[in-house]
Amino acid sequence: MIPVCEPLLAGNERKYVLDCLDTNWISSGGPYLKRFEDDFARYCGVKHGIGVCNGTVALHLACAALGLGPGDEVIMPALTIASTVFAALYCGARPVFVDVQPDTWNMDPAQLEAKITKNTRAIMPVHMYGHPCDMDEIMRVARKHRLAIIEDAAQAHGAKYKGRMAGSFGKLACFSFYSNKIVTCGEGGMVVTDDDKLAEKCRSLKNLAFLKERRFFHKDIGFNYRMTNIQAAIGLAQLEQVEDMIERRRRNAHLYNQLLSGAKGLTLPAERPDVRNVHWMYGVVVDKTFGVGRDTVMKKLFKKGIETRTFFIPMHDQPVLKKAGIIDRGKYPVSERLGRDGFYLPSGSGLKPAEIRYIAKCLKAIR
Repeated sequence: MIPVCEPLLAGNERKYVLDCLDTNWISSGGPYLKRFEDDFARYCGVKHGIGVCNGTVALHLACAALGLGPGDEVIMPALTIASTVFAALYCGARPVFVDVQPDTWNMDPAQLEAKITKNTRAIMPVHMYGHPCDMDEIMRVARKHRLAIIEDAAQAHGAKYKGRMAGSFGKLACFSFYSNKIVTCGEGGMVVTDDDKLAEKCRSLKNLAFLKERRFFHKDIGFNYRMTNIQAAIGLAQLEQVEDMIERRRRNAHLYNQLLSGAKGLTLPAERPDVRNVHWMYGVVVDKTFGVGRDTVMKKLFKKGIETRTFFIPMHDQPVLKKAGIIDRGKYPVSERLGRDGFYLPSGSGLKPAEIRYIAKCLKAIR
């Protein structure tokens, strides 16, 4: 079976983890955590990195640090993973959706202003599958209406928009280091920011809001969202290889493009000229002219030993929102089509060219 994605541990991961074990620094203290936080923040072009245990809690921590709560609204794309929605819900805030662009699969900035109300506090763009959002227009709208931006950059390590790193635009930005991410810790996450006060707030909240001057005395409700030194050791070793990992994913995507270009009925991922799409996942969208539906294609590929994944199921029609009393009657035709017809092919950094050729051959043969 060719997996849809698996980690590539080709650097100092083993060496650094063994050092943690040899020195007994296995929990949330230790030198690798500070090094990973500092180096990752520097890589993103910002001042502060706050390591946490996964990407979902990074988003929650960002929302909590901004003081989002009941009655507040956060605008986000309808096509996203549940983490973005849950982060708002954890704080009691309400997610508000906009549709996505048909080529980049990212939040459509042209639809933002129509969704802003007196209760809107933040915009949460998601750099979908490694393609950066149109941050110029999103920033313009945010400045005009005095809204905070929380970038969900979980899928976009090293992605660039007009030469600037994803994760460097928002008041806060959040990354995931899950095992399928370009930089992985197995599980892990990071909040990055240029704001000194927000960074300090995040550090406090992630550590049960202990007071420095009186450890077991609490003025805020905190969370146990700490990253371990072992996680950070793996992440640091991965970060040392990040540009190579990105180049591998981009080479994979370019080879897929060469082999699948012109295949009738398949829409391939976009890459606008002013961005660096890191192609965290290589997605395709099947239309009627392909002659076979998405789910059938995936089943046939599985029989050939090729693992795939569907695109995210759009958030506006998720049962959990109805359960939470949130009824959204908006129309999101692009998100719905992508959720129905989109899937991604094996995309790991260690994928071999021969495997990509085999996958492309099998996919075209299904048509």
